[in-house]
Amino acid sequence: MRKLLGLIALLALIVSCSDDTINDSDFVAGGTFTNSNIRVVQIDTMNVETYTMKFDSLVTSQATRMLIGKYKDPVFGAVKSASYAELLPNSYSIDSEAEYDSIGFFLKYDAYYYNDTLKSNTIHIKELSELLKPADGSNFYNTSKVGYLEEDLGSITYTPRPLGTDSLFVKLSDTLGLGLFDQLQQKDITNTEEFKDYFHGITFQPGEDDDGSIIGFDFSTSVMRMYYSIPGEESRTQFTADFTINTTSSPIPFFNQMSVVETNEYLKTITDKEVLLNSSESDNQSFVQSGIGYTTKIEFTNLKTLFDIPGQGTLLNAVLKIKPVLGSYSDELALRDNLALYIVDQNNDLTEQLLGTDNAAVQATLNRDGQEFNDIYYEIPLTTYIEGILSTERDADYAFILLPENYNSTVDRFVLMGKEGTDQGVKLELTYAIYDEDE
Repeated sequence: MRKLLGLIALLALIVSCSDDTINDSDFVAGGTFTNSNIRVVQIDTMNVETYTMKFDSLVTSQATRMLIGKYKDPVFGAVKSASYAELLPNSYSIDSEAEYDSIGFFLKYDAYYYNDTLKSNTIHIKELSELLKPADGSNFYNTSKVGYLEEDLGSITYTPRPLGTDSLFVKLSDTLGLGLFDQLQQKDITNTEEFKDYFHGITFQPGEDDDGSIIGFDFSTSVMRMYYSIPGEESRTQFTADFTINTTSSPIPFFNQMSVVETNEYLKTITDKEVLLNSSESDNQSFVQSGIGYTTKIEFTNLKTLFDIPGQGTLLNAVLKIKPVLGSYSDELALRDNLALYIVDQNNDLTEQLLGTDNAAVQATLNRDGQEFNDIYYEIPLTTYIEGILSTERDADYAFILLPENYNSTVDRFVLMGKEGTDQGVKLELTYAIYDEDE
């Protein structure tokens, strides 16, 4: 399909200007235009296929936060997230006159939460029974497994205050504290490798029966802190020793383990990323859940039928609109304002983020203008993407997926409508100009 620059310029004037703006001094039409007909048509009948697929695993050692908690989702089932981390001391020296006092862990909220924060959560802190080493040598995943001891180092049941400035403090076992204190004071541990051999790290596990929320904590400012003191002639001088999450090693020995059980009958059929569940087979719905790996895949199957329209044409605009299923979201199970788009290949492997004009990342933006009438939808500008498909000679499997931003650091979830029914849950709106040249 040939692009006609003069046509586009003229159409821009037609669309954006009033009649009295177009005059002899502004635009002089050439013979090609004066002997032609131009039609601008709106097309919203292109076929849009939506599917649910699931990645086998997601890299979560590159996450930006600790995610700890559990809740029961009415659509997705019991969603759980636990964190695993290796700790290192800020010093390997404790004065020989010092005396141990106590030890605890400070968890710093980072403002992320999902589901109902009015319900209480429980956190169990446990000691790892093996070193934090990725099985593939490179990354930890949401499905990675590391052994830990059953006995708690400490636990807390709390009501989350994720937007607050205070940290959550968990008192830890004095057996742990005294052991670390003695090893450092007696100089049995003097370097990183010796410390890791003695103390492999910790895991933060949610309560087995919890049904509250999943909370984000800042792993760069959360810290295990030991308190000790040195006696003086008249008083004691207080000291602390901090043990922070190791962010200097590569790969970083930290990850979030995220899982879901008792999910709905549709999602149970998706066993790996090669399995695609068409929305027509799941009650006209597709599903997205970050952290777990569910995503909605979108394909346009008949775009090149535009070439069947008589005359020469050019695409002026393309917008995809897709609605969330009414009743699938709430204040607790919130819709996010934006979703990211990624290209996937024929094997459903994620290849790159979808880019638009000026190589800017394309986003799905939530349009709430009709919210009072329950008419909200995600709006996606796709002009550049579709132009690329139309300009390609060969037919290929072009598809992209929808994922929440920071999909490896959140548990956001969405239920989206398919194409079936009269409500037009998903549709592609094209503005197409047809140029018929007189022979």
